[in-house]
Amino acid sequence: CCSCFSCLSPNSIWSGNDGFSKVVAFATSLCETPPVGFFTPKVTTAQMASASVKAAAGAGAAQINDFLAYSTGAAEQRALQNPTVSRSKDLLASMIGCLEMRHYSKQWTGERYEEIYLPLEPWMEQPDPKVTRNFFYSNIFSDLFFHGRAFAFVTSRYSTGLPASMTWLPSAMCSTPNQTGPQWFGPSDVIQFNGVEIGDSNDVIQFLSPIQGLLYQGARALSIATHLDQAADRYATLETVPGYLQQKGGETLDSDSLSEIAAAWSAMRRQNAIGALNDFVEFKEFSVSPAEVVGEQRKYQSLEIARVSNIPAYLVSAPQEGSGLTYTNVQDSNRQLYLYGAKPFIECIQQTLSASNVLPRNRYVEFDVEGYLAEEMYQDVMVEPAVDVSVESPS
Repeated sequence: CCSCFSCLSPNSIWSGNDGFSKVVAFATSLCETPPVGFFTPKVTTAQMASASVKAAAGAGAAQINDFLAYSTGAAEQRALQNPTVSRSKDLLASMIGCLEMRHYSKQWTGERYEEIYLPLEPWMEQPDPKVTRNFFYSNIFSDLFFHGRAFAFVTSRYSTGLPASMTWLPSAMCSTPNQTGPQWFGPSDVIQFNGVEIGDSNDVIQFLSPIQGLLYQGARALSIATHLDQAADRYATLETVPGYLQQKGGETLDSDSLSEIAAAWSAMRRQNAIGALNDFVEFKEFSVSPAEVVGEQRKYQSLEIARVSNIPAYLVSAPQEGSGLTYTNVQDSNRQLYLYGAKPFIECIQQTLSASNVLPRNRYVEFDVEGYLAEEMYQDVMVEPAVDVSVESPS
């Protein structure tokens, strides 16, 4: 302890061939402080910094908080049109955004580290004074989920230079010339916001996800799902069963004439439930309805989206063969959501905010996950009946 080393003379510290061992032995013999007084100090304030603050400044930050220029990106908006993607993102965002924050330090007890909880700093309750904590962390997660990284700009600092408040920057508007992705190798020292370089990259807190963004690692699955949704949208406008017109007799018609007949037939069926054909033309249904094929493919693709999102399929209502919710396993659903989906993002956020550019040495923050996972909260959850759905991989 500090009182022990204050009693050491300079000669005793460096004397002999094994000065370090003497220091440890001498300090151990001097330390008579009771263990309780050493390992459990009374903490009444966070003691991070004085109340005086100064605004963070940097060239190129003028567009920050100019919401007319803000955008989340066309790729993200297109992905969110898929119901499975939207459900996956909302499940994780609702969990992470609702978690309380805790502030603590660590002390060594001789066998393990003990966490000593401290009062929260104002930014831990509300990182951005203009919006709720739920809004801030939900959007930070959303960028990690889609892009694999997120950004927060420091809007004010304590007199010690540590952040006192911050605001979310949409990842779609941030670019790093020295890293184009999709793999991020570390924090970038050159950051552009909406095409304008931010003067000091230290004014930007960079969250780097351990998982590649969904827009990159799930690009093929998202593309297939988008095409299937577009096909389903087309079939939804049909007033009749899909089929084709076949000429049975008479003079062989050329392609233009056949196209005119097909267009007239389609237009008439959209206006009336009854159509009319002569003896030389016959309407035939497809043996297998394309709409049914697309429907089965969309069911399978919802499973693929759940997999690439790291979400248990039943949580996004993706059909699985021989699966169903029961009263015994529904209480574990949130635990599975945390372990398989949310935990990597939660660890990313709390470890980033515990770094030395945000908090003093030996100060950490964490989300209160235990309260969210308490079983008592879900004892009265209503459960849907189990449904067995056979899903085959499309050939």
